[in-house]
Amino acid sequence: MPDLKLAKLPDRRPVKLVIQVLPDLDAALADYAAAYEAAYGTKESVTDLIPSMLESFLESDRSFMRNRRR
Repeated sequence: MPDLKLAKLPDRRPVKLVIQVLPDLDAALADYAAAYEAAYGTKESVTDLIPSMLESFLESDRSFMRNRRR
């Protein structure tokens, strides 16, 4: 094993997921993208926002994170 402070980087290859959502969720995601633009002055597509939204949601679920570490 190398004697380096930095551990080997994890696999960073993106994985493409394709999902279908109901019209109400599509509208809510579009509204969220508009709110994001109003808050930060940067227009981002829903598809660019969703990965961060999902990551934030999963990290905020303490029970899930606790069980995942086991």
